[in-house]
Amino acid sequence: QVQLVESGGGLVQAGGSLRLSCAASGRAVSSYGMGWFRQSPGKEREFVAAISRSGAVTEYSDLVKGRFTISRDNAKNTVALRINSLQPEDTAVYYCGAKGGAVLSRLPGDYDYWGQGTQVTVSS
Repeated sequence: QVQLVESGGGLVQAGGSLRLSCAASGRAVSSYGMGWFRQSPGKEREFVAAISRSGAVTEYSDLVKGRFTISRDNAKNTVALRINSLQPEDTAVYYCGAKGGAVLSRLPGDYDYWGQGTQVTVSS
């Protein structure tokens, strides 16, 4: 079992930046591929980025590529998402998920554990 807690969300003006963090406890996060997803009211949970267990491989949604950067620190049991050039359409609750196995996935159903989410609101 692993418990995930996201932090770092907030209200920011368009063009600004945020750094979201996901802290893991329980089993070591190095055992899991990690992903960030987001969900807006009335919409399905949407893939944002994923990172392999070692951090060597990353994958991004085309919507965020070039603006978002996922990273991890296995020694600190944390995963981060750096978001630059925020736009109003980035407004959502952002979730981190942990997935067993070596293969990255863009599908929420493939993830075994989720945090409670952190709200990101971008004003225009």
